[in-house]
Amino acid sequence: MTLVTFIIPVRHQDNARDWSRLKANLTQTVASISNQTNGDWRGIIVANEGADLPDLPEKFSAVRVTFPPNDLHELGKGSKEDFLDAFRADKGRRVLSGMLNATDSRFFMIVDDDDFVSSRIVQHVSDNRDANGWTIDHGYIWDDGGSFLFGHDDFSHLCGTSLIIRADLYQLPERFEEASLDWIKSMLGSHVRIASILAQRGAPLTKLPFRGAVYRVAHGGSHSQAPSLLRQYFLNRGMLTKPRRWLRNLRKLRVLGEGHRREFFGKTRSNPA
Repeated sequence: MTLVTFIIPVRHQDNARDWSRLKANLTQTVASISNQTNGDWRGIIVANEGADLPDLPEKFSAVRVTFPPNDLHELGKGSKEDFLDAFRADKGRRVLSGMLNATDSRFFMIVDDDDFVSSRIVQHVSDNRDANGWTIDHGYIWDDGGSFLFGHDDFSHLCGTSLIIRADLYQLPERFEEASLDWIKSMLGSHVRIASILAQRGAPLTKLPFRGAVYRVAHGGSHSQAPSLLRQYFLNRGMLTKPRRWLRNLRKLRVLGEGHRREFFGKTRSNPA
């Protein structure tokens, strides 16, 4: 049995604004996961047939699917609720395909294809094998190519790379066809619903006791279209008229140092500078 399986769902290539950028970001995400201090893990990338993926290290494999492109992939092509609904369905189907190829895993962590994770995650899971799982409430935001990290303390409501959950709690079907679309969207396609669902079942998640992931923003291929952290938390009218909040945010900034690079960005020449 594998202790932790990292699942990376990758959008249909027709939904990517810049596949070369996506591929480069994915390479960095894979390097980040591969830097775990405990080797009891595997990684699965779920991508469509024909998608050009980077060379994958030993512990990674690719699961190929034939799902069609998401017609509502870009915000603005329909209502916000229709956009989110289509996104959850598309992501959830991909995640389920990956999980059904790793039914021997004790825990799953879903990772967006442009984010980074702490090298300490698998070791923490190993030390707490009977836990239900964790929400990553404390993480960092990082401008693509930037020199600063911003500490965010409600991370699990911001970023999809924020849940580590014991596999049996998902109650996975034996076959893909047995899963209802509503279940797929709520349990696998949304990172904000599952914690409350599990709590209602009597299997609450706990907070990971360290900053567990980095949310990359302000890059051309970002699906969330999240603004740069400087614009979001410092250089806007709302913040500039609230000096106390501005100062609080300033105290959350950290220079991206060698320790952060070792913990989150892995050991590869394609590391962020």
